[in-house]
Amino acid sequence: MNYSGHKNMDETLAQLQSLLAPFGQTHLLDFWDRLTPEERNSLEAEIRAIDFGQIARLFEKREAGEDLHEMIERAGPPPALRLDGQNNRFSADEARSRGREAMQAGQIGVILVAGGQGTRLGFPHPKGMFPIGPVSGNSLFQIHIEKILADSRRYGVSIPLYIMTSPATHDETVEFLDRNDRFGLAKDQLTIFRQGTMPAVDDQSGKVLLVNKSHLALSPDGHGGMLDAFAKSGAMDAARDRGIRQLFYFQVDNPLVDICGLDFLGYHLLSGSEFSSQVIAKRDPLDRVGNIVRLEDERLLMVEYSDLPEKLAHRRNPDGSLEIWAGSIAVHVMDLEFLNRMAKQTAAGNEALPFHTARKKVDYLDRSGRTVRPDEPNAIKFERFIFDLLPSAADAIAVEVDPQRAFAPLKNAPGDPTDTPESVKAQLVAQAKDWLQRAGIEVSEGVKVEISPLFARNETEVAKKIPAGTQVTQDRYFC
Repeated sequence: MNYSGHKNMDETLAQLQSLLAPFGQTHLLDFWDRLTPEERNSLEAEIRAIDFGQIARLFEKREAGEDLHEMIERAGPPPALRLDGQNNRFSADEARSRGREAMQAGQIGVILVAGGQGTRLGFPHPKGMFPIGPVSGNSLFQIHIEKILADSRRYGVSIPLYIMTSPATHDETVEFLDRNDRFGLAKDQLTIFRQGTMPAVDDQSGKVLLVNKSHLALSPDGHGGMLDAFAKSGAMDAARDRGIRQLFYFQVDNPLVDICGLDFLGYHLLSGSEFSSQVIAKRDPLDRVGNIVRLEDERLLMVEYSDLPEKLAHRRNPDGSLEIWAGSIAVHVMDLEFLNRMAKQTAAGNEALPFHTARKKVDYLDRSGRTVRPDEPNAIKFERFIFDLLPSAADAIAVEVDPQRAFAPLKNAPGDPTDTPESVKAQLVAQAKDWLQRAGIEVSEGVKVEISPLFARNETEVAKKIPAGTQVTQDRYFC
């Protein structure tokens, strides 16, 4: 038996050497003889999961890519539905009516991207588990799920939720949601799938880095990895079989997002758009947000703030407003058939969803088995971004939202200037106070209030449940 085991290990080693040799990656087996059988199995699985030909191609053209600089310099504002409604093709009432029709027909699903950890918040767990409710202490996951539950009940349909995790957050997310009975979602309403990973490579040689003797330096493949993971997990086919036609997409760190908002859905559908994005009006030309622009060939493009030419960023309209005004908040609605088409093209090697490269500091194991912790960026990571689908989408549009009512990203540690737990909780309280006051309810100064989505999804529903003239004199969670 021992002889047979050694023979199998020798065969496995020979197979892996043959796989790696054409790409100059045999160093990944340097410590093979020192590994336990379990460690060898882990290393083998990670190696076999990687397309080393793809890694070689990506490293070779790491400095290449489509030269968009000249096109960006001639870019203009995107076709958009603005908050003031002055030049909109459709009225807000028309949009809400069309959105309601799609919701009642059970054609809308939700994708929640939840691969991030709360490391920057001092929270060693998936960020979706962070307790952000200003009075309730409810987690981001609970707040989001209660919005989906409330809408499922309102429209008499079962809205499916698809949560994309990362290897770092998957197991704990599954356990957390199971422990809390999915916060009321039916089992067939929730699908959890894991995004893929890509190896970090040495920025000089292109060699894949080892993080220890039996594991490669792997990291999530970006929020654009949703497309491939959604298809490969079977969730895309299941959504089509369920009758889903549009997917509302957002990231876990924004508890103010109006999930399945009727205006947004309606504008998307009435425009015949395959990919629509929520945006906020930039206050400063150099705001650190992605910029959605229209190229001369009418395609839409998301331009990172660092890539936006300063001259273009400062360009203004005759009324003094910014010409490039549309800042992305990573909330989209996407046509499912469009995603299916793009997934097939991407699987076939089409560049509709290209990989981006980023130089990062990555700890690694050198050839002597010593862990190196570099002081400067030493590695290249590869990521895909979902907004890169914009140029391929027909009739793509931007839809403006009020940041005070729709955008409160939780990104930074307490005490930082912006996007902290304190600032996010303050926005949640401000929204709840606004709804209550619009309904004729008085909230005393300094009192914190919070409204569960299961209690009310807007000020109209608040007014139906609480008599006008009611006074709230102490912290209260309406649930």
